[in-house]
Amino acid sequence: MATDDQGEGGGERRLSGAALRMTVLLGESDRWHHKPVYTEIVHRAQRAGLAGASVFHGIEGFGSSSLIHTSRLLSLSEDLPVAVVVVDTEERIRGFLPELDELVGEGLVVLDACEVVRHTARTGGAAS
Repeated sequence: MATDDQGEGGGERRLSGAALRMTVLLGESDRWHHKPVYTEIVHRAQRAGLAGASVFHGIEGFGSSSLIHTSRLLSLSEDLPVAVVVVDTEERIRGFLPELDELVGEGLVVLDACEVVRHTARTGGAAS
């Protein structure tokens, strides 16, 4: 994995080549100190200087409880599935795993080898 670090104190980082993808699967109602667990994972990933994190909201799924949670109108769920996905170097992802020990009580953490073919950042700081 090649990284191109620019700036000091968490400036722009670009990735390319072999990487590790961490996916944390949990329920949207999972909480950490009254905040959603997925929010806490994203904020900790940012503080840890990881390349980025995204949260995806599922429309249907089940986990170890085997209860199906769905967004279908006739069976609304208050605990739909959520996936937090982070891609960075293997060293950085594995270094972040202890952060999850206290956050993820119920859920699944999966690591996959992947390849980064394009990682770009916005320039100028403002979204257009």
